[in-house]
Amino acid sequence: MHKQKGLRKPPKEVSAIAAQEPRLNEEITAREVRLIGYDGEQMGIYPIASAQQIADDEGLDLVEIAPNSDPPVCRVMDYGKFKYDQAIKAKQAKKNQSKIETKEMKFRPKIDVGDYTTKKKHILRFLDAGSKVKITIMFRGREMAHPEQGLSILERLADDLKDVAAIEAQPKMEGRNMHMLIAPLAGAGKKKAAAKEAAPKEGTPAEKEMAEEETETTVAKAMKAAAEKAEAAAEEAADAAEEMEGEEDA
Repeated sequence: MHKQKGLRKPPKEVSAIAAQEPRLNEEITAREVRLIGYDGEQMGIYPIASAQQIADDEGLDLVEIAPNSDPPVCRVMDYGKFKYDQAIKAKQAKKNQSKIETKEMKFRPKIDVGDYTTKKKHILRFLDAGSKVKITIMFRGREMAHPEQGLSILERLADDLKDVAAIEAQPKMEGRNMHMLIAPLAGAGKKKAAAKEAAPKEGTPAEKEMAEEETETTVAKAMKAAAEKAEAAAEEAADAAEEMEGEEDA
């Protein structure tokens, strides 16, 4: 028997997270999928028909976000609205972005709350300086079997930073790492600066000391004036009393 030439299996997708246009609804070919609900809940493994029915019942789409996982990971979402919102944010992020520096922040899939909070503060500082931020989730060993854990971190970050940043490059796998690129929203820095300017200014320590001295001087002057006034009133009262005594003697 001779092997047929020219017939090859279609190559598997390089990215474990669908980059630009993931498969939707009836386009998904897997028999069963690991399902993530609309609110981000990990719902477990479902036959594709059951997963599609759950999405249909909610009037939403079933989106294959990690096709190379075993089984593939799908999420229930309004894909049309998601694409529209991301396009608007990306358009805003591209305004005034000449010579923008790109920073990187690395996470592990099982990061604790303290490290997450610290790294998020660094990302906010980068965005505030006008830099883009490449967020990398690093997988090791068996963690590669659960890309949804890394995706959950990226989605949490995207939600926490939605007021100051937009997703410029959707999450995707490259080797053992998952990447997402975010960019500062146009005008977010100006709003922060305006809020800071509107806040009452405390002044330098020297200015505070001068203000305190001026206040003390003003209070001392007022007290001295009140004392002089009281003393003058007392003298007038004494004079009046002497006059009355003189009239009675007369």
